[in-house]
Parts: sequence; structure tokens; C-alpha cells
Amino acid sequence: MLCALGSSVCYGTATVLQAVAARAAAGQDEGASRAGVDAALFVRAVRQWRYLVGLALDGAGFALQIVALLLIPIYAVGAAMAASLAVTAVLATRVLAVRLSRTEWTAVVVVCAGLAMLGLASGPEGRASAPPWLEWALLGTGAGVLLCGAAAGRLPGRSRALALGVCAGLGFGVPEVAVRLLEQPSLTDPALYALLLGGAAAFLLLTSAFAHGSVTTATAGMVLTETIAPAAVGVVWLGDRTREGLAWLAVLGFAVSVAGALTLARFGELPAAASPSRTSGGLPGDRDRDRD
Repeated sequence: MLCALGSSVCYGTATVLQAVAARAAAGQDEGASRAGVDAALFVRAVRQWRYLVGLALDGAGFALQIVALLLIPIYAVGAAMAASLAVTAVLATRVLAVRLSRTEWTAVVVVCAGLAMLGLASGPEGRASAPPWLEWALLGTGAGVLLCGAAAGRLPGRSRALALGVCAGLGFGVPEVAVRLLEQPSLTDPALYALLLGGAAAFLLLTSAFAHGSVTTATAGMVLTETIAPAAVGVVWLGDRTREGLAWLAVLGFAVSVAGALTLARFGELPAAASPSRTSGGLPGDRDRDRD
């Protein structure tokens, strides 16, 4: 659980550092694009030390996430990943002078309470043998995410952002399950290719959702599917369980954590770079424009 929380802190901190660097990069060129994916903006941002530190933290967060997935149930790791939005929100008040409403401060407390409940209730990761077809199902899911994402991209307005966010969340959930199946990775293992395909597809769809729709809506859709779908797979097919008699506390903690993260979904739009991290996206001025 400490690794999962450490991963969440890394992701949330990286989001704020990338936001600072990307906003500074945008200020270097007043004629920079304010919509869509601006490759030149990313090039300017990546030259700044804050952005590079953010990328390093993303890498550290991913490594800690893998360790956590090998030690505790997927549902606990997923809730901790969603909680990175709470980290981003708190740091944004210090670094970016963002003001949190009373509801958002309450959501931060709620997320922390939910994670505490999960920490108390979670048992070790499941020891059940995965069914042989699960690896192929993961690979098919990765391909299906791409196809569904292509169809979702044709939807109008907010529906498109929500659909792309949901598909991206499913894509990010594929590696979470695949890590549990890759005890001895090999080039012939379908789970390895599912991990790569699912992650790449999710990143692609999330970038599209952020560039062409409401970032808050896309982030909310991503948080829902990225936490619920992998958690269900872990419980049903991988043997993830809670401590004896504490199943109710785990369910309550999971629901509370996700609900709090959804309340903080707007903090998914802080960064301005063309290459969003797990909880980041958007472009300079998006947040102010959305508020207007």
C-alpha cells in the first residue's frame, strides 16, 4: 500500500510540475496554439527542468505501481491511482495559486479516508491461477479499445470526451491486470503485448479526448473505468480478497475514494503540454475558458 500511495504522490506531483513548465513554455510564444495538440509547445516544455523532473516522477510512479500490483489487490492500487488527483489539487493550491472550494477540500479528505479504509481492509494479492483465456482476452480488449475509441471520436461534444475517457480508462486498466499475469515475461506471452497495446491505445485516446473535448468529463470517465474494471477482474478471476470480515470496509473505502476523485476531476486539466500524463491534459487557458 505504501508503494501504491508513493506512486500516487509521484503522479500527482508530476502533474503540477508539468503544468508549471508547460505554462512557462506557452508564455515564450504568444502565438502558440491554444487548442489541440501543440507539438512545438511540448518541445519547449521538455527543455525545462521542472518538466523533466515531472517525467522522471512519472517513471518512478510507474515502477512503484508495478511493485504495488504484485503485492496487494488491484482494487487497492486502482483507488490509490485515482487519488493522485487529490495530490495534484493540494499541490496546485501552493504552486499554481489555485483555490479549492469547500466541496473540493472535503473531497480531498474523503479520498484520504477512503484510502485509509482500503489500507485496513486489503489482504495480499490474489493467489488464484488465472484462466488460460484471460491473457488473450486482455489482448483483445486492447485492440477493442482502439476500435471503440475510433468510433467514439466521431461522437459530438461532451459525449465524445466521455466516451474517449471511458475507453482510455479501459486501456490503462489492461496493463494493471497484465502485470499480475507476467510473473515470468516472455516474447510469446500475450499479456506482454496486451500491456503494450492497452497502454499505447489509452494514451492515444486520452490525448484525443483532451484535445477535442471537455478535459474534466474525459478525466471522470477515465477514473471510473480505470478503477472499477481492473478491480472486478482481480476479484473475479485473480483471487483478490480482503482481510477476514472486512469486505464491507474495502467496498466502502473503494467507493468513497473513487467518489472523491471524481469530485476532483477538473484537476486533470492542469498541465498544458501536448503529451499528457496519467492525470494530466489540456492546454494553457483551457481551465479558465471552461470556467467562463
